[in-house]
Amino acid sequence: MTASTAPPRASALSTYPWLLVGLLWICAFLNSSDRSLLVGVMPAIRDEFGLTNTQLALPTTIFFWVYAAAVFLTSRFGDKMRRGQVIIAGLIFWSVATGFVSLSTGFAMLIGARAFVAIGEATYYPSATALISDWHPNKTRGRALSLHQTGVFAGALVGSLIAGFIGDHLGWRAPFLIFGVAGVAFSLLLFKYLRDAPHRDAERAEKHDEPLGMVLRIKPAVMLCGVFFLATAASNGLTIWAPTFVHDKFATDLTRSALTGAVPINLAGMLSVPLGGLLADWLAARSTIGRFHALTIGLAAAGVLLAPLALADSVWTVGLVLLTSSIGKGLFDGCIYAAMHDVVPARARSTAVGIMTMSGFIGAGLAPLFVAKAGEILGMAMAIASLAALYFVAVAILLVSSKTTREAILPHDPVGAVS
Repeated sequence: MTASTAPPRASALSTYPWLLVGLLWICAFLNSSDRSLLVGVMPAIRDEFGLTNTQLALPTTIFFWVYAAAVFLTSRFGDKMRRGQVIIAGLIFWSVATGFVSLSTGFAMLIGARAFVAIGEATYYPSATALISDWHPNKTRGRALSLHQTGVFAGALVGSLIAGFIGDHLGWRAPFLIFGVAGVAFSLLLFKYLRDAPHRDAERAEKHDEPLGMVLRIKPAVMLCGVFFLATAASNGLTIWAPTFVHDKFATDLTRSALTGAVPINLAGMLSVPLGGLLADWLAARSTIGRFHALTIGLAAAGVLLAPLALADSVWTVGLVLLTSSIGKGLFDGCIYAAMHDVVPARARSTAVGIMTMSGFIGAGLAPLFVAKAGEILGMAMAIASLAALYFVAVAILLVSSKTTREAILPHDPVGAVS
């Protein structure tokens, strides 16, 4: 019997929810770092294959669109199967696929290998966030989910930075092989320690409405999908192009372009996401839709602080804009999953996060192409700064939908499983 099916000891119930967050933090780190390796070596790939900026955006765009299609299907696994087993299988799949990226001998092969990484990674987030909510009561859920989310930013930071460093010394293929091996090795630890919450077996045995139909009938859940589309498009357009923008504008090497273009974004996110979780839990204790207020605050700050990028004329000012805008986006990221779980029952949470993630990754795939095309007309600085408009539209949607959201908030569950 694997640890994902073994019943927990009574004495472990109080500590396992936070051990779970730690285990999944590492998994989120690997998920995000494997996705971000390409960002750190994009100029090297462009030079080797002789690509234009629009062509260079294609691997990322196709990755996110494949991810979006895959997550719509794989998120259902998390509501129908053991969530821990779905996570482990996905980790092995995407890690092996990441290693195969290093074998790419042509641009088409690179795109194909990255598509398989996307399919594997699509299994993770819906099941992982639902599993955390299964183990955490409402009073700690926001903090638990936001701490887990810091792994995404840490992975993106380390992945792009290390990829740039290794790419300067060993070539752009080496980081993909190294991180692929690391993911397979970590899956062995998850086999021993990852397990579903005790209530999940009984819940799966009960007959319920189809999760997809349930989610689509909840108006605030659908609204959050639209907000996530806009916010993820804006942040991904920034994240994908910032290192290359710095590389081209200031003639830096891959390591320094990653330090300036990737580190501020992900460091800010890693630090502000826990604050977003704390802010959301604090506001939720004072208002029925407190977590939705936290979303609004974060996106408004992200938009206001991104717009000045159009005027930035030095490495330091670019880094400052990226840092401050990403603090706002981090506040949003720290409470988006807890907000979705406020309006969606536990038995449909993996599906809900899957639909939301699909929406976000469709936007994430469009944004790099938009920035590339807009950059040819407006210049890259103005093209990236214009993404702030997407944040402002998302804020307007949240404000207009506040009454409907208030009516849809679920009563606090005693816990997903344990307290």
